[in-house]
Amino acid sequence: MTKFFLSLELIDSPLLVVSATVAALAVLAVLLWKRRRLVLTGLIGIAAGAVMFVVAKTLEAADTFEGPLPGAAIWWAAGAAAGAAVGVTGLCRAPWPRRISGVIAILAGLLAGAVGVNTSYGVTHNLAAILGVQALDPASLPSQDASTGDPATLYQRWQPPADMPAKGSVSALTGATQIPTGQYAARDASLYLPPAALVANPPALPLLVFMMGQPGSPDPTSLAKALDAFAAQNKGLAPIAIVVDQLTAPDRDPACEDSATFGAVSTYINERVPQWAAKNLNIVSDHRYWTIGGFSNGGSCAAMYGAKHPDVWGQMLDVMGNEFPGSEHVAQTVTDVYQGDAAAFQANKPSVLMAAAAPGTFAGHTAVFTWGSADTTYGPGQLANSQAAQAAGFTTLTYIVEGGGHTGETLDASLAWVVPALAPVLGLAAPRS
Repeated sequence: MTKFFLSLELIDSPLLVVSATVAALAVLAVLLWKRRRLVLTGLIGIAAGAVMFVVAKTLEAADTFEGPLPGAAIWWAAGAAAGAAVGVTGLCRAPWPRRISGVIAILAGLLAGAVGVNTSYGVTHNLAAILGVQALDPASLPSQDASTGDPATLYQRWQPPADMPAKGSVSALTGATQIPTGQYAARDASLYLPPAALVANPPALPLLVFMMGQPGSPDPTSLAKALDAFAAQNKGLAPIAIVVDQLTAPDRDPACEDSATFGAVSTYINERVPQWAAKNLNIVSDHRYWTIGGFSNGGSCAAMYGAKHPDVWGQMLDVMGNEFPGSEHVAQTVTDVYQGDAAAFQANKPSVLMAAAAPGTFAGHTAVFTWGSADTTYGPGQLANSQAAQAAGFTTLTYIVEGGGHTGETLDASLAWVVPALAPVLGLAAPRS
């Protein structure tokens, strides 16, 4: 039962419509039960909603949310406050049916507001992702009997069997399949296996290691949706993906670097994860077919790791990432991660790492950057890093989601473009002409 509630879909489900409808009906019941108090009760609700709107705008102006709020989020918060205030007035006066309506208005209104705000961001799909816990079933790893052949021509050679599943699988790397974390308290990673990996005699597939944003967890929902959509059009082929934890907790930011404060996050992702994947998964052994990627906070880590470890990662994918790890709290990052060494902090910025690399280091490497045109907080940094990657010798691809902000909607649109764009490099589609 606990797993059911933790994994309940919050965005792509009727929950928001149902809770908002129940809240609206309960509010109407409170308002109309004693019509002589309708105006006063309505004004109380409007005042509460207006106060919430002003508070949200004030906090937004103070950059409390580290960027602009999605427009709908403010209205959902204001509506929840208004509905809850009307509900409170219903509690204060008899009869009992009016008081019960007040309770329903409060509970359903707050639920609708919370789900509405979360839907406005569009990133965390279930309660497990919000709480930073794992609710997926444990992974069952296929045997390593991958077919051989040139990875670059996989899209030509592969013919799927008739019993291949229509969709891939998502599961938790926990227990016997847990990736060793070493000196780092990583939460359990998630695994996505495309349809082609779920058949007898599967092909060796590219590897994609991905990181989500902060606050966040190793939730594979958005990535799996994009990979499934690509696989459906490409004979079940897609990368095998591991969604890993670069945070340890939703409110912590290790800034992608090993440190005494947060542990050995870089060692975990750039050494332990690849070693485990090579030993346990049907992946192409050539690192040119391995991609490091991430969204937001995870995107900044991907840019840093792609620049710092070109021997491990052949390709790099930065979806709406910070310009550099720790950009929202520079002084704290310098203190907590670099023990006060500002020069070390500067040296680990992705653009600096790229510029410092020897000529030819990134030959044959692709770097992909995406952002929303309305994302004034992270968009400029993405543009700057894409230009730095181009100058350093990466084959650079960029995609701007028109009208997109720093939201899950832009993440989904980015991934829907990115997977086909990278596919030719990974042997999953014909080379771009």
